[in-house]
Amino acid sequence: MTSSGHLHFQNYPAGVPHTVDVEEFRSVVEVFERSVAAFADRIAYINMGKAITYRELDDLTRRFAAYLQQRVGLEKGARVALMMPNLLQYPVALFGALRAGLTVVNCNPLYSPRELHHQLADSGAEAIVVVENFAHVLAEVVDKTDLKAVFTTALGDMLGFPKSAIVNLVVKHVKKMVPPWHIPGSVSFGSALSEGRGLAMRPVSVDLSDVAFLQYTGGTTGAPKGAMLTHGNIVANLQQAHAWIRPGVDEKGETIVTALPLYHIFALTANCLTFMKIGASNLLITNPRDIPGFVKELSKNPFTVMTGVNTLFNALLNNPDFHKLDFASLKLVLGGGMAVQRPVAERWKEVTGTTLLEAYGMTETSPAVTINPLDLPDFNGSIGLPIPNTEIALRDDEGNDVAPGERGELCVRGPQVMKGYWNRPVETAAVMTADGFLRTGDIAVVDEGGFVHIVDRKKDMIIVSGFNVYPNEIEEVLAAHPGVLEAGVVGVPNAKSGEAVKVVVVKKDPNLTAEDLLEHCRKNLTGYKMPRYVEFRAELPKTNVGKVLRRALRDDLPASGAS
Repeated sequence: MTSSGHLHFQNYPAGVPHTVDVEEFRSVVEVFERSVAAFADRIAYINMGKAITYRELDDLTRRFAAYLQQRVGLEKGARVALMMPNLLQYPVALFGALRAGLTVVNCNPLYSPRELHHQLADSGAEAIVVVENFAHVLAEVVDKTDLKAVFTTALGDMLGFPKSAIVNLVVKHVKKMVPPWHIPGSVSFGSALSEGRGLAMRPVSVDLSDVAFLQYTGGTTGAPKGAMLTHGNIVANLQQAHAWIRPGVDEKGETIVTALPLYHIFALTANCLTFMKIGASNLLITNPRDIPGFVKELSKNPFTVMTGVNTLFNALLNNPDFHKLDFASLKLVLGGGMAVQRPVAERWKEVTGTTLLEAYGMTETSPAVTINPLDLPDFNGSIGLPIPNTEIALRDDEGNDVAPGERGELCVRGPQVMKGYWNRPVETAAVMTADGFLRTGDIAVVDEGGFVHIVDRKKDMIIVSGFNVYPNEIEEVLAAHPGVLEAGVVGVPNAKSGEAVKVVVVKKDPNLTAEDLLEHCRKNLTGYKMPRYVEFRAELPKTNVGKVLRRALRDDLPASGAS
């Protein structure tokens, strides 16, 4: 450990520099425009059997950018929300908004009206692109937002005729996946692209200090807040990640499997942006929960790289048809978002012949902080080594560096660390140290080889299948039920999702049932935040000032997490 409080590492991967040029590009837009020019005839995205080239992506994004500027009148820095799963429409809307000089606000399409309203109102979004399957949710809150434009699209809209018509017909009328909705003045995404063809995109001067994304994440107050990720943060992280993976991938035509949602920071930076830089093809999986359908897509498209979370890898391994795939071209598999379990990693190596490499990051760090070396022969249980231009420190509760080999809170400093939380100076100050480190809330230890191991979490965040769940938000929802006196929320171990949500409730109404609570939660929380276990108690453990002791609640729980 050095006097400056950061750790030096030996055993740095061969071919990976300790520093990279994080100012090579002025913005994410410059990276994009270089790639669409250099790789114009390559396939950029594949979805449901339809492929679009980088040249086509260039044209479509120009059209959408022009429409946002000329017809909606959005000025540099205005926020545009995207609410859709992995579809061809996503990169078109994403890069169109960025080329227009706008800030992208990613929204989970499974949000409840309450969750969506908070994000749209907090960000001040002025436009949104939403898949019509979820437009009924937006319809409930649109009048309480600053939205000037609503663009709607159907799942199959970009698949080309007649497939687009068939898919949309099945989705809407056979599978009944589109609840009724009505949003006056909404415009179809397709018509905006058509009209945008005759409009000129006005170049906007964007630099590294401008905010590219408001990426929402939970917080200690329970209300999700927007991490301001600048063009500089994102460019830095894709440069850092590219330097790390360069020894194992090239610009000759990789295909990366994108099953994690692009609205999540992991897939956004790792898959969409980093691999765009090298002209790779992204195979977009719209519904990765449909494992048989997912495996069928994999069988049709030779793939060289894959990212995912532990639950996804485990689900694939439990599908017999996955074992029949040809893995000869698979070079790199990266796991993040949640801890990779050793049994899953070992089975993955047996089945595919490729080491499942664990990485670590946060929304606030754009996200990559550490990655394991590409030439790692076997899973090692660590989150890897800090990527170039990244310093880490392990500190105690007083902010002092811990002795070598001891546990401490993992703190991160580097060009990928966010600008701060949107309109939240107090919460920004709470996670940033005086010397510029971000406090992650994760407790780590560094082994003799310099590899970082996460050993505990200081904060109360629950990780369900790679998604952050914050107890305060769920406690707030529970407290709104008239039959609840008090509630505490904790994470419990779960074999499928890593962790699951458990609620411990003190009744106000003696007739209150678990099903009453779950029905209330379904109306206010998206699926991964839903409690899986409910327990009723006469009282909750508290501090002397009345704060619920979540750690005590966790300590009281049986190892299985059963209620």
